[in-house]
Amino acid sequence: MATRRFVVSRKESGRTVAALLKAHLHLSAAAARDLVRQCRVRLAGNLCRNPSWRVSPGQAVEADIVEAPRPTEKKAPRPRRTTDNGQRSAAAIRHADAHLVVVDKPPGLTTMRHAHEAAEFGPRGRRFLPETLQDLLPELLAQEKETKGRVRAVHRLDKDTSGLVVFARTPEAERRLGEQFRAHTIERRYLALVRGRPKSGRIESHLVPDRGDGRRGSTDQPGAGQRAVTHVRVVEDLGDFALVECRLETGRTHQVRIHLGERGTPLCGERVYDRPRHGRPLPDASAAARPMLHAASLGLEHPVTGAHLSWTAPLPPDMAALLKRLRRRHRADAEDES
Repeated sequence: MATRRFVVSRKESGRTVAALLKAHLHLSAAAARDLVRQCRVRLAGNLCRNPSWRVSPGQAVEADIVEAPRPTEKKAPRPRRTTDNGQRSAAAIRHADAHLVVVDKPPGLTTMRHAHEAAEFGPRGRRFLPETLQDLLPELLAQEKETKGRVRAVHRLDKDTSGLVVFARTPEAERRLGEQFRAHTIERRYLALVRGRPKSGRIESHLVPDRGDGRRGSTDQPGAGQRAVTHVRVVEDLGDFALVECRLETGRTHQVRIHLGERGTPLCGERVYDRPRHGRPLPDASAAARPMLHAASLGLEHPVTGAHLSWTAPLPPDMAALLKRLRRRHRADAEDES
């Protein structure tokens, strides 16, 4: 058993204990959470009991870990960056020109590397991290007979969220697309499979990093948080489930997942925003393996020509299959009641 110790920097302020352990100790998210639950982590000298606790600059984090024995005979094979072949083939370029690229991202593929992750691992260490969509794009562009070159992520989708994401190919395009996102003029519509019986309408709240239970969420504190607005429309009633469309007026981190979860209709497969504040997780009979959220449409002004462009993306296979199952279940329930 060995003790690893590090001090929280100003840039790391507000991150969770689990996220810090994952970054500093090169652990998986599950292993980092287990380390806390096994009472092997101390924060500022006190036992840490919750992997979702947020840290402050200057706090010391200590973790008791079991170090693997060093090999005595053969050298361990050099780790190589890997990407699931299914993800590589499923990522599809929907539009490409000299200024921007629009891609239909499959679930399970990270959009881009966060700046703190890149800094944590350094140039050499980054070679061994799983590839992101941003890493794959030059090769995908070459396959489409498009010129290779650096691509710049203007926004991102969660790793488990599928759908349309735009990258800039020049600094000018990055600047102008960024202006559109900040002005909330980008058209973004998501499709979501949710539990319960949602209602169509407008949801507005102010989101903070910790709503009081270690999760991002809405606050009632005046002047706190970022304003977030989501317009929800029920597309299809499926009894105990529903297919809904969410139009973003603002684009905050996890906005759709938070707003739907706090309304009591969390995403099928949601494991974080699936409960009210300080409440128990809501039941999920969907058996979904991930949060069922899909960026189905994207509209913007071309950063150079000013022309209005828009795209739509079909549901990914796993979400389409779940929708089909829920429809069958709803029809069967209706027949049993008749």
